[in-house]
Amino acid sequence: MGEEKPEVLEAVLKETVDLESIPIEEVFENLRCSKEGLTNSAAEERLAIFGHNKLEEKRESKFLKFLGFMWNPLSWVMEAAAIMAIALANGGGKPPDWQDFVGIITLLIINSTISFIEENNAGNAAAALMARLAPKAKSALTGESLPVTKGPGDGVYSGSTCKQGEIEAVVIATGVHTFFGKAAHLVDSTNQVGHFQKILNLAHNKSDIERRVHAVIDKFAERGLRSLAVAYQEVPEGRKESPGGPWQFIGLMPLFDPPRHDRDQLAIGKETGRRLGMGTNMYPSSALLGQNKDESIAALPIDELIEKADGFAGVFPEHKYEIVKRLQARKHICGMTGDGVNDAPALKKADIGIAVADATDAARSASDIVLTEPGLSVIISAVLTSRAIFQRMKNYTLGFMLLALIWRFDFPPFMVLIIAILNDGTIMTISKDRVKPSPLPDSWKLAEIFATGVILGSYLAMMTVIFFWAAYKTDFFPRTFGVPTLEKTAHDDFRKLASAIYLQVSTISQALIFVTRSRSWSFVERPGWLLVIAFGIAQLIATLIAVYANWSFAAVEGIGWGWAGVIWLYNIIAFTRQKDFGKEQRELQWAHAQRTLHGLEVPDTKMFVDRTNVTELNQMAEEAKRRAEIARLRELHTLKGHVESVVRLKGLDIETIQQAYTV
Repeated sequence: MGEEKPEVLEAVLKETVDLESIPIEEVFENLRCSKEGLTNSAAEERLAIFGHNKLEEKRESKFLKFLGFMWNPLSWVMEAAAIMAIALANGGGKPPDWQDFVGIITLLIINSTISFIEENNAGNAAAALMARLAPKAKSALTGESLPVTKGPGDGVYSGSTCKQGEIEAVVIATGVHTFFGKAAHLVDSTNQVGHFQKILNLAHNKSDIERRVHAVIDKFAERGLRSLAVAYQEVPEGRKESPGGPWQFIGLMPLFDPPRHDRDQLAIGKETGRRLGMGTNMYPSSALLGQNKDESIAALPIDELIEKADGFAGVFPEHKYEIVKRLQARKHICGMTGDGVNDAPALKKADIGIAVADATDAARSASDIVLTEPGLSVIISAVLTSRAIFQRMKNYTLGFMLLALIWRFDFPPFMVLIIAILNDGTIMTISKDRVKPSPLPDSWKLAEIFATGVILGSYLAMMTVIFFWAAYKTDFFPRTFGVPTLEKTAHDDFRKLASAIYLQVSTISQALIFVTRSRSWSFVERPGWLLVIAFGIAQLIATLIAVYANWSFAAVEGIGWGWAGVIWLYNIIAFTRQKDFGKEQRELQWAHAQRTLHGLEVPDTKMFVDRTNVTELNQMAEEAKRRAEIARLRELHTLKGHVESVVRLKGLDIETIQQAYTV
């Protein structure tokens, strides 16, 4: 009997028996079970045959993903350099340069580890966000949207939820053997597009049909209409369970959602703008068609009217689409917020479509950004955060990398690797730095960045050359500070000179982070503590190496604490002289470009000529943040204010007004 059970269960596994349609007694017989349930041994046996009650999830190997960061053009260069260090770098019977090999491999592993950690964190955050933004179904995908009473002998679908009551049932499938499990397995097993599918695409002219359909959809969108595709399927057997024939596309059905005609949208819009601080310069949508214009705007063209207005009331979807289109035609970067189907065309057309919290799936699918919290303050926070990120990218990535490319010195190769490793440790903390976001949308001013990189790079090179000349050609440092001389001495002191140059280069190059991170004085805009701590640890290690390291393979020898103090003093003086390159001119241009930004008046007199006004830009950025917070707090009380204002203006009853709002 014990040998018969596995054979019968294997038959169930292969689905040679339709357990759903046979009487309950035959189900017990085929599954070799009873109303009393299963024994522990029987349960273990079934687990071995059918597996656990869970769907198999494909997990990417963390180790293979880590190795993937060692397979890119930059890693190939480092790997080639490591091979050359032991195979080609030392000819004439000399031993391989194992020190450089170990240093290069260490740097490669550190870079790969940093990239792996950062991408893993970003992937986890993106997965969590996508889980929150997944379209929500109004009913479970079980074929039963409403509760159904089940009786003896009825089947209970996988994925169903028991609303009330108790039942005793026989489980006939678990895990990948259920309907859901099979569907998931089919999705996972069809990743490739076969050659026959590609040939059929050409035969049916699918691409051309798609272009024609999308052209019709765009035409509908210009009129403010949302499109719904309609198709039909022939089912010869006349039963919904039958597979049926292929779906045949019939056409597009336009959807229209006009505003209510019995509401005074203009009065509501003006009061809303007043309470939110968005302005009361509102006009009816008919003004967009040249109708019902005030005397003040009668002579204004439509494009200028759109730019002048704070808002329009009673707009149809085609009005929103037209406003976005005209603003883009006048070279504006246009953002659009919306929550319904009628907003979808304009959301799609805008440069940045933003679906608010609880927006419809149609609006979310047409948007570039989906807000996870209610309120406009989320948008303001996102803009400020993105500008701060932009500042970090521009200040650190471009500026610092250009300096690294332009600035060249003949260091011992191993010491270059040490500098690179310490730089990696500091760069990891850049994302946590305190950066002032630009009050205006920023752009990649490559000419300015390149010029800044060339000038600062040349300045750093000049300061290092001056230090080398003073230490090697003169007795200035020994005579002034009483340190041992490095002037034109023996081979051992050339190693000390290499250590001195290493410390000078390591300190001044990493200190450049505090110069490029802001447009004003580096000590006025306090950097993040994590960045300061990382810089301090990196430079402590660099100083200890320069003071104590006696590495013959790297051609360096310790220089002592006296020379370390001299180098730090020299770099501090050099650091305070390099931070103001081009700052005054850039700040004057920036201040002029953002005149009247956020309602802040810029004085007519020139700014930043007097050093006492050097923090004025930072104060204006803080004022912009404060106004954003005020707008958020006002928004919390918007609904009550709307109701009171409309009642006061129109003399309507409270119940009528409340019907115009959805909470």
